[in-house]
Amino acid sequence: MANVARKSRGFEILEDYKDKGINLPMRKTGQSAGYDLESAEDFVLVRQKIILVTTGLKAFMLPDEVLMIYIRSSLALRHGIILANGAGVIDADYNGHIMMPLLNLGSEDFSITKGMRVAQGVFQKYLTVEGDEAGVGAIRRGGFGSTGID
Repeated sequence: MANVARKSRGFEILEDYKDKGINLPMRKTGQSAGYDLESAEDFVLVRQKIILVTTGLKAFMLPDEVLMIYIRSSLALRHGIILANGAGVIDADYNGHIMMPLLNLGSEDFSITKGMRVAQGVFQKYLTVEGDEAGVGAIRRGGFGSTGID
């Protein structure tokens, strides 16, 4: 990244999605912890199947932070839609596309439309153990699901 002054945490629209009407995530109330993540495209989530839903976004944060992704509770309760991995973890060194593997546990196919709020992102600080040397000299080499892959 160029020497451009940037805030410490937030979201950016990916270059390939700049002209596709993508909204930056927002919190809906002053007490909301999560930033609503919208689908960047229309999808049909077939029952008992997993689909990777795109957002058209990437996140940036401080080195000791993580962006946790959670399904919106209304989708889980009303339609049986869950994140296939339980909760998403976006590490500070991941500079790629935020995507969500959704699983339809419901009895019917479910349509996701562009702009539908499907998940929430919550920025959090995390702690490491004494003597932790993870990442000493290591550089992320892959994209989605790449942590620890050589």
